[in-house]
Amino acid sequence: MSDSVHGHDVMALMVAQATPVLKVELLSKMSHAFGENARYHTCSADNLTAEGLILFLMGKGKLTETTEGISLAGMRCNHSSYELRGVTQDHAIR
Repeated sequence: MSDSVHGHDVMALMVAQATPVLKVELLSKMSHAFGENARYHTCSADNLTAEGLILFLMGKGKLTETTEGISLAGMRCNHSSYELRGVTQDHAIR
């Protein structure tokens, strides 16, 4: 069994947050939820650090960063459907 955490799980943390969060706070939440040494993957990338995943998701337009912090920008996907806290949303991190 892989110890890698899918980016969707991090995005779920952002949905639960509902307001922008500072990068240091998001990194802390990720460490608390998934472990200090967790590695992350997406549908098209693997072996990412927590910071690497955040940068990747920002580059894909899934997370945005403003002076208020980081927030979830979207979960649109063309390849599958993902259920997130009882709400089915299209997702993609390609």
